[in-house]
Amino acid sequence: MTMCPRSFASVLAGAVAALCACGAPPDTAPGVSWNLAQFRARQVSDVRYDLTFTIPPDLDDSIQGSARVTLSVTRGGDPLVFDFVEPESRVHEVLVDGAASEYQTRNDHLIIPLARRAAGERTVEIAFVVGETSLNRNAEFLYTLFVPDRARFAFPVFDQPNIKARYRLTLHLPPKWTAVANAPAIERRTTAEAVTVQFAETQPISSYLFSFAAGEFQVDSAMRGGRLLHMYHRETDTAMVARNREAIFELHHTALDWLESYTAIPYPFAKFDFVLIPSFQYGGMEHPGAILYRASSLLLDEAVTQNQLLARASVIAHETAHMWFGDLVTMNWFDDVWTKEVFANFMAAKIVNPSFPDVDHDLRFLLTHYPAAYAVDRTEGANPIRQRLRNLADAGSLYGAIIYQKAPIAMRHLEARIGEDTFRDGLRDYLTRFQFANATWPDLIEILDALTEDDLNRWSRAWVEEPGRPRITTTVSLRPDGSIGSLRINQEDPTGRGRIWPQRLRVLLHYPDTSRLIPVNLDARRVTVDAAAGLPLPDFLLANGDGVAYGEFLPDSASLAYLTEHLPDVADPLIRGVAWIMLWDAVLGGTLSPDRFVALAVGSLTRETVELNTQRILAYLTTAFWRYLNSAQREAIGPGLETHLWAQLGRVEATSMKLAFFRAYYSIVTTPDGLERLARVWRKREKIAGLVLGKRDYTTLALELAVREVPDWEEILEQQRDRIGNPDRRQRFVFVMPAVAADPAVRDAFFESLRDPRNREHEPWVLEAVSYLHHPLRAKESERYILASLELVEEIQRTGDIFFPMRWLNATLNGHNSRTAAGIVRGFLETRPDYPPRLRGKILQAADGLYRGAEIVGGF
Repeated sequence: MTMCPRSFASVLAGAVAALCACGAPPDTAPGVSWNLAQFRARQVSDVRYDLTFTIPPDLDDSIQGSARVTLSVTRGGDPLVFDFVEPESRVHEVLVDGAASEYQTRNDHLIIPLARRAAGERTVEIAFVVGETSLNRNAEFLYTLFVPDRARFAFPVFDQPNIKARYRLTLHLPPKWTAVANAPAIERRTTAEAVTVQFAETQPISSYLFSFAAGEFQVDSAMRGGRLLHMYHRETDTAMVARNREAIFELHHTALDWLESYTAIPYPFAKFDFVLIPSFQYGGMEHPGAILYRASSLLLDEAVTQNQLLARASVIAHETAHMWFGDLVTMNWFDDVWTKEVFANFMAAKIVNPSFPDVDHDLRFLLTHYPAAYAVDRTEGANPIRQRLRNLADAGSLYGAIIYQKAPIAMRHLEARIGEDTFRDGLRDYLTRFQFANATWPDLIEILDALTEDDLNRWSRAWVEEPGRPRITTTVSLRPDGSIGSLRINQEDPTGRGRIWPQRLRVLLHYPDTSRLIPVNLDARRVTVDAAAGLPLPDFLLANGDGVAYGEFLPDSASLAYLTEHLPDVADPLIRGVAWIMLWDAVLGGTLSPDRFVALAVGSLTRETVELNTQRILAYLTTAFWRYLNSAQREAIGPGLETHLWAQLGRVEATSMKLAFFRAYYSIVTTPDGLERLARVWRKREKIAGLVLGKRDYTTLALELAVREVPDWEEILEQQRDRIGNPDRRQRFVFVMPAVAADPAVRDAFFESLRDPRNREHEPWVLEAVSYLHHPLRAKESERYILASLELVEEIQRTGDIFFPMRWLNATLNGHNSRTAAGIVRGFLETRPDYPPRLRGKILQAADGLYRGAEIVGGF
């Protein structure tokens, strides 16, 4: 333990005496433990922070801060425990009720004894050096990102979601800077040396939602529905801003209007602004009054795919929905973080649908959620939706596809069980009852359970509290005349634990000129479908006929044979989407060969008319090409596949479809002719009819050409660097360039640089670079980075943002399919039996495709 500069003996004696007299808090371990959080939730209330940050122009100068915290204490004598990383070296002074106070530092905590006196309001003032880990500080701008427990990295705070507080903020900034925060700015003073911005006090919010951004931003404004919206950005391409501006404002207005109607609660915060951050770590972050977005997610190039347009609308709807689900009502503890994410995603789907009337939204829901959720649930590292959490330091490991993709599937099942109106009414009660407060998942289940006769607790135990998915098969017996004698739906637990997942599904029987859907309540291991008896034997049978049910659906041999020959003939695009997901499971499970799947995908692309399905087929096709075909198969298939994809560019008419095919083309191209064509496109000597490439596509092309070591690859990189006018995008490109260098020594030096956390601060840059380091064409050479990358994961968990560990693992492992690479990962885990369980699970999730690739390519 290190003390702040003061008389060590006197401070230690006073602090120890106070702590002994009043009883030390139960847990001051590193991070924020559940025990400490419970202690403080009982101890303090009505917390208000008055914060001041002074940000100097020079990045080498530290940021100075002060906090004046007023709060009500329920019982005198107990010490106040603030969370603050490295407090011993960063706290200058502490005052309690205006008088200098002794204090103690322990791990990431600042412990301030209080004199034994009656409970009531107390005031604590702290002068400190601001931590920059969660301030994302750049030369021309900075932004805070405090989720899940990163506020404590910047300033002393009770960093737990169930102590909601009001924040008042003052910023002293370099000249020419502007700022945005949760609350409106009430005063701005400008001198030659600095800009001072003072903000009004916020409504009660959790510490992870407190936020501000400051720097050289441009500001666009719009009035929508009587509400003034502001968009802060750093984009220098005025045409790009003009092209996207109105759509961005309109999408926000549409989301706000829909949510106010659905919840019957007006927008609950004082203002609505948003900031577009270059290379932001997430798609968006829902700070009330100051949403942060990744700039490239909203400011789209001229040529975009349908998926990009849908994704933009979805992320805007998602973050806007958080204003009610997460910000107004917040989970009590981060074990329920999924509740805010599931409602944001679930509501986003409802909001976006009317804006895209030509899109099959049932198909989109299927393709958006099921493949990503299955990619985790089929692995050895699968985790439940709701996970226990003992310390907020581990909260980042909770995030992933199970929260963002499986949970909305489960929520759609729940809504269907109890009815849309009942579901909505329950949510309205939930939001009203807990507004500006905290709630748990059981709180919501209790509200909904009172509105239905269904046993929601049983349903929740299976779908929310347990990991994995059921394995679902069909058994058909025939009568002498060839008709169906009996049809039985079976479910089994792949882990052998005998679990049952109750769900309602609709079995599809497909005939040449028609199809029939039969509803089934699958609430046992075996259910007989009485309505199927006497029906003719179908061409094929799908247990998940309408794409709503969830599980590993194993087709019978006749259905598998029919679909691998005739899938393009199926008229319904939703059924085709369901079949593609099922066939991909068959590839990964070893019952369908990858080359047969690739052949089916190639043949289907000429006949598929729905872009959502085309995008999914292309994603499966490129993954199968690199991961599940061996090198001989790739060499045999590659030239024809390139020719086929290029031909589709001329066949399809929609710009978004052309772009989808072009991106698939440049992701798999390896032949000299194909590379020469790509080089001509990059040099703008060959145009693609009907397609205008955006600046980001040319940047990606340059990197793809360089990693393939085409002639003059170095010159291509240098010219592309000089082409990029936006300084933020140019910095990113320069960062990534060494990762595609032909010289292994350059790549080695770049990887070594990533051991320093300071070189991993721009996480999207790092992930792009690491993906190129491990490109499949360089997989053999990059195997030497795998072990070192795994050894960094625990540190990355401590120093990076919530999605970074999993994305780091995916970027490292996705390019590999060798037994050697698989052996490195298995060896790493086998030699570390005490490795943190959640991180072990993340590694197993990321390595699943590698393990399967090694088995498939290796011939197991």
